[in-house]
Amino acid sequence: MLEDIQAAIPLGFFLAFMIGPVFFILLETSVIKGFRAAVAFDLGVVFSDIFFILLAYFSSYQLLENLSNQPGLYVFGGTLLAAYGTIVFLKKTKFPRDRSTISPEKANYLELFMKGFFLNAINVGVLVFWLGLIIVIGPNLDGDPKRFLLFFSTLLTAYFITDLLKIALSKRLQKQLTPLIILNVKKAVGAVIVVCGIVLIVQGFLPKEQLNPSEIIKEIRQ
Repeated sequence: MLEDIQAAIPLGFFLAFMIGPVFFILLETSVIKGFRAAVAFDLGVVFSDIFFILLAYFSSYQLLENLSNQPGLYVFGGTLLAAYGTIVFLKKTKFPRDRSTISPEKANYLELFMKGFFLNAINVGVLVFWLGLIIVIGPNLDGDPKRFLLFFSTLLTAYFITDLLKIALSKRLQKQLTPLIILNVKKAVGAVIVVCGIVLIVQGFLPKEQLNPSEIIKEIRQ
């Protein structure tokens, strides 16, 4: 079991740096709303991952293969992402009259948790990734539920701890915030989310090949 832990930790670390909409929103939330707000958002992402892992583990391979190869799901998820990114990009931000110092925005932690959960959940690539990882890693775990639990709990723990470090480092940028920087950060994140949504929509129209586990783990996770 020590080997399972040693294999899971570096994978969790690298997953935390895979580029996607969630990656940018996490950093933006940390810089603008503070450490606790970013942690609440990240917990939503982690619980969404747990949901997908359990879905992939307990469902049949054929069912998930058919589900992940449905182009409509990519188009639907991509449309939601693009719409959300457009709202973020166009949303006006109100600043206090005294702009010499900018304090972190007030945060609704439950709302941020749900935001992290659903933004991660609408990305079909996340389900495809976890399914492929289970297919690839499963035989090495000998189908043992205890080893499965240990491996993926260690992976997610390493991922979450790495995210905490990212949040702590990005939070230091708060002292440099000005209204213009905040506005530019939000617009940049909104633009990135729109691009990610468009990419997901395009994937829905591309020809789908048979599910290939060795290729799935190379997919962008968020």
